[in-house]
Amino acid sequence: MATADTQQFSNGVSEGTGRWVLVATILASSMAFIDGTALNVALPAIQADLNATGRDLLWIVNAYLLMLASLLLVGGALGDRFGRRRVFSLGIALFTAASVACGLAPSPGFLIGARAVQGVGGALMVPGSLSIITATFPTNRRGAAIGTWSAFTTITTVIGPALGGLLADIGLWRGVFFINAPLGVFALWATLNHVPETRDETLRGPLDIAGAVLIVAGLAGLTYAFTTAGDLGLQNAITDPLVVGALVLGVLALVAALFVESRAPNALMPPRLFASRTFAGANLLTFFLYAALNAVSVFLPLNLVQAQGYREAIAGLTFLPFTLMLAALSRWAGGLVERVGPRLPLTVGPLICTVALFLMGLPGLTGGPADYWRTYFPAILVLGIGMGVTVAPLTTTVMSALDGRHAGTASGINNAISRIGGVLAIAIFGAIMLLVFQSALAGRLAPLDLPEGVQAAMMERAGDLGNTRPPDGLPAAVTAQVGTAVNGAFVSAYRVVAFVSAGMALLSALLAYLLIEDVVRQEE
Repeated sequence: MATADTQQFSNGVSEGTGRWVLVATILASSMAFIDGTALNVALPAIQADLNATGRDLLWIVNAYLLMLASLLLVGGALGDRFGRRRVFSLGIALFTAASVACGLAPSPGFLIGARAVQGVGGALMVPGSLSIITATFPTNRRGAAIGTWSAFTTITTVIGPALGGLLADIGLWRGVFFINAPLGVFALWATLNHVPETRDETLRGPLDIAGAVLIVAGLAGLTYAFTTAGDLGLQNAITDPLVVGALVLGVLALVAALFVESRAPNALMPPRLFASRTFAGANLLTFFLYAALNAVSVFLPLNLVQAQGYREAIAGLTFLPFTLMLAALSRWAGGLVERVGPRLPLTVGPLICTVALFLMGLPGLTGGPADYWRTYFPAILVLGIGMGVTVAPLTTTVMSALDGRHAGTASGINNAISRIGGVLAIAIFGAIMLLVFQSALAGRLAPLDLPEGVQAAMMERAGDLGNTRPPDGLPAAVTAQVGTAVNGAFVSAYRVVAFVSAGMALLSALLAYLLIEDVVRQEE
C-alpha cells in the first residue's frame, strides 16, 4: 500500500510533492500579503521614527506597488518561458533580501529604494504561486489546492493589520519587514528542494521587453508627477519643468505602450482581448474599485492614528470586520454567477462599497476608539460586505470572459490592472490630500491668536500631513490649539478622499451594469 508521500497524482507528481508545493507557495504569498496589509497601519510609526514627510510616505507605499504593477505580467511571462520554479525562487530571494534591507532602513530614501527592489521581487514571485499550483496538480485536485492556498492567504491577510499595528505600537515597526526573513528562507528551501520545474514548451519568439519598459516609464512618470505636485502645491507644480515633463513622459509612454502592445507577437497585454465587452467591463470595474479601496486603505490608518487618537494596535484591529466579512461571503458569492449571472453581483457589490466609502467620510474629529462602533465600524463592516459580494464573481467573470487558452493571461492582466489602479490612486489622492490639508490648515490657523511666525512655520511643515508639529517652546494652550487645527485639517482632507473614492466605486458599478453581460461569452 502506497504511503502519502509515494502515492502519485495522475500526472506523476507525488502527493508529498503536492503538499510541499502548497507550503512553498503559501509562505511566499503570505510575505506579500502581510506586507501589503501590515505596512499601512505602521505608516504613522515609520513617519515619526524616520522623520518622513507626507510625500515620503506616499513613495514608501508606491515604490513597491509601482514596480509590482509594472512588472507583474513580465514576471509571469518569464516563469512560463524560463521555468516557473527558477523565476519563483529568484523572486523569493530578492523579496526576502529587500525586506531585510527595509527593516534596516536608516532614512526614508533608503526605505523607498528597498521597497522598489521588494516590488521587483514580488513581480517575479507573486505570479508563480498559482501558476506552479496549476502546473503541479491534476485537474481533479486543482480546485482543492487553490482553495487551500486561498484559505491560508486569507488568514495572513486578516493577521496583517493587527500584526502591523501591534509591532508599530511597541516601537518595532521594522518587524513588519524582518518577519519575512524566516518565511522567505524556508519558502526558498522548500521550493528548491521539493517543487518540480515546469515551463510552457510551446512559447516562441522574443519577450515583450518594449511593452514592459513603456508601461514602467508611463506609470513612473505619472506617479512622480502627481506625488510631487501635491508636495509643491498646484500653482507651483504647473510651472515646474520636472513635474510637467514627468506628466508628459508618462502619458506619451502609455500611449506608445498601447501602440506597441497592439503589434507585438507576444504582447503582455494584448488589446484584442478587450474586444470582449465583459472582459473590458470587468477590468474597468477592477481599476476604479480597487483604486478607491487602495486610497482608503492607506489614508484611513493615518486618520485613525494621527488625527483620531487611536493606538497603532487598535487601528490594526479596526480592519478585522472588513476581512471577516470578505472571507465569510466569498464562497457564497462565488456561486452567484452561475445562478444569476455576473452583472447583478458586480453591480450590487460596488454599490454597497459606494455606501461604505461615503459613510467612511462622514465622521469628523471623534473621541477616539470609544466612538469607533458608531463612526467607522459601520463603514468598515459594509465595505467588507460589498467586497465580499464582488471579489469572487469578479474573478470568475474575468476567467470566464475569454476562452480557456487565455485564462492565465486574463488573470494576470486583471491582477496588474488592480495594482495599477492602486499606484495611480495613491499618487493622485496623495496630491489631493496634501493640497486640501494645506488649504484647510491655513484656514484653521488664521483665526487663532498665535505668536508671530507660528503660522508660517506650520505651513512650511504642512507637507508632513497629520504629523505636522508646532514649533517647540509654545505655551501649552497654544500647542493644543495648533494640534486641534492640524487634526481637523487632516480629517477635512481625508473626507475629500473618502467621498471621491465613493464616486469611483459608483462609477465602477455603472460600468459593470453597462458593459458586463449576463451570459459570459466564450470567445476565440
